[in-house]
Amino acid sequence: MITAAKQNFRKLGGLFIAVLLYYIIHEGAHLLLALLFGTFRQIKFIGMGIQIDTYREQMNQVQTAAFCIAGAAATTAAGWTLLLATDRILESRSLTFRAAAFYTTLVFLLNDPFYLSILYPYVGGGDMNGIRLLIPELPARVFFALLLITHLMIIARYLYPVYKKAFVDSLK
Repeated sequence: MITAAKQNFRKLGGLFIAVLLYYIIHEGAHLLLALLFGTFRQIKFIGMGIQIDTYREQMNQVQTAAFCIAGAAATTAAGWTLLLATDRILESRSLTFRAAAFYTTLVFLLNDPFYLSILYPYVGGGDMNGIRLLIPELPARVFFALLLITHLMIIARYLYPVYKKAFVDSLK
């Protein structure tokens, strides 16, 4: 029997790993493009997060938009990769690994669509500031809102039930 403390530790550990992996993938995609474009300035540590700083004036609008969309594209692609690998992930006997994979999939599928459809106007714009250089803001917001709704439906109808069953079965 698994104690509540172990379950909570596994959940918090999985969530911590998910957030850490999110930063690595999302900001790593920004870093990769900044290096590719030759515009990387520095990595800024802001509170508990990080941000890739560039020489913005050296990028054209297409490069800026690509730089800004890269993080969301990378985390969405990684989220779908994890989603498609769910059956393989659940073959693992490690409950900690399963929890980390579950929370990472959730964070990758939900964070950027939520931010880019709903949250960004209240916190300075972030990546949307660059995205809207090429795509009008309203269609971009609608796209990310539809992506968010799609991901929520997939999570509710497939991902959560499959993981829940796997965790319940492993406790028997």
